Amino acid sequence: MKQSIAEKIKAKALAMGRTALEKKATDVVILEVGNLTSIADYFVVCSGSSERQVKAIASAIQDELKKTFKAEATVEGTSSGTWVLLDYDDIIVHVFHENIRTFYGLENMWGDAPQIPQAEYDSIPSQPSLGTRTREKAALVHQAS
Repeated sequence: MKQSIAEKIKAKALAMGRTALEKKATDVVILEVGNLTSIADYFVVCSGSSERQVKAIASAIQDELKKTFKAEATVEGTSSGTWVLLDYDDIIVHVFHENIRTFYGLENMWGDAPQIPQAEYDSIPSQPSLGTRTREKAALVHQAS
């Protein structure tokens, strides 16, 4: 069965949420903002406890979306590591340092937006990473020799 455009966009948002959780992001929230604004259908908001973690979460989301959906983002904020914004047109990802997220209170501004329950995205299977495949191939080559 062919997925509708709305289903494909939601699948991307769910993959972003799952990837953020895999990178130990905290307070991962996916907001359905499409009925409230024309700038995006979803906001994915999450936090990291350090600048390094914020950058790692953003990088992992970019890698996952590029690999699984062939999607590229416009990226802002990677140099500071306190608030990285990934704009995928239909989905905007905000990866905050915990202190910055509290200060801006982005979710409060979008309080009318329905939130996707975390159970919808923490249970979807992740795609095997290139590193995993490379290790598996190395193990097979080692076994064969």
